[in-house]
Amino acid sequence: MSKTLPNRPLRPATLLVRGGTSRSNHDETAEALFLTSGFVYESAEQAEATFAGGVQHFQYSRFGNPTATMLEQRLAALEGAEACRLTATGMAAVHAAMLSHLKAGDRVVASRALFGSCHWIVSTLLPRYGIEGVFVDGGDLAQWEAALAKPAALVLLETPSNPMLELVDLPAVAKLAHRAGALVVVDNVFATPLLQKPLTLGADVVVYSCTKHMDGQGRVLGGAVLGSKKWVEDVLQPFIRNTGPSISPFNAWVILKGLETLHLRVPAMCRSAAAIAEFLGGRQEVARALYPFAASHPQHALAKRLMADGGTLVTFDLKGGKEAAFRFCNALQVIDISNNLGDSKSLVTHPATTTHMRIGAEERAKLGITDGTIRLSVGLEDVADLIEDLGAALDAI
Repeated sequence: MSKTLPNRPLRPATLLVRGGTSRSNHDETAEALFLTSGFVYESAEQAEATFAGGVQHFQYSRFGNPTATMLEQRLAALEGAEACRLTATGMAAVHAAMLSHLKAGDRVVASRALFGSCHWIVSTLLPRYGIEGVFVDGGDLAQWEAALAKPAALVLLETPSNPMLELVDLPAVAKLAHRAGALVVVDNVFATPLLQKPLTLGADVVVYSCTKHMDGQGRVLGGAVLGSKKWVEDVLQPFIRNTGPSISPFNAWVILKGLETLHLRVPAMCRSAAAIAEFLGGRQEVARALYPFAASHPQHALAKRLMADGGTLVTFDLKGGKEAAFRFCNALQVIDISNNLGDSKSLVTHPATTTHMRIGAEERAKLGITDGTIRLSVGLEDVADLIEDLGAALDAI
């Protein structure tokens, strides 16, 4: 039997361990893993009533699964959202949140500072369906105001952004977007639900790659979309049900278990990231080091207003361009080269030749991504070992 949680607000650490738990008749301690594609009915009448919506019963794991439902409820409780739906990947979450809401003739306004695949959806995919995409510099409120002076159906943004850690004044942009009739969709993957709550800042929908931070150990893929119950059930759910970007029950189970330590991992990673940013800022090989909670960050005050901590990512530019960047990456002995982030292992990537390669040099220049830019995802290793590894690699260039 499932224990009913107390009818009072619970703190994030408790929700990450207990939220959404539903025990089977076997009364297992750990959340059960339901590796099943379908479900059986006691009668044909029950099956009919289930499909008609008159009876609550699992039908097919593409529509819903007990393991996935536990993760959805836990994430909704943590985020402070009315409802959540899972997808197979983070990009499937972004795609579903947008395409479920949009139609031909609509207009989308997006921050230019997006992950490469998100940028491609706005710049390349949406126009194929007769949907206009407009990019603005996310940190420039005047550009948002100009772009949202006429009606829009949806606003998409990341804050902090990938990879340059640019902040968007979410409350101000949300106000402009709502005046224009737009749904505000925020990719909150860099901040995590522990460091920033977009729904309390004016967002309507929050999307995550659960691969990052939530699993956080490089094991599985997963995505999540959170919002109001009405929007999730009336707009998002029919899209997910009929297009099938469903998460594997096994992946949902792994992410459930990963969430139990999120409140321990993220603060530890933030502390290390802050120390590393300070170290990098003092090295002569580094042209600039970006970290939202560092006083040197151009939007430091905004970051302090929106976020509870500076996050787990540090981005820096090396003097010497691509040659220096590659020499640096290849000299690392503890930190791995990988385009993933939010992992327990520290990882570096060179955005110009990996995550943001396909947006082109001109667009990268607008974002401030140079050939010497390195994105570092700080993990759980001893920070002294990480700083020694970074120092040795900098010496090598």
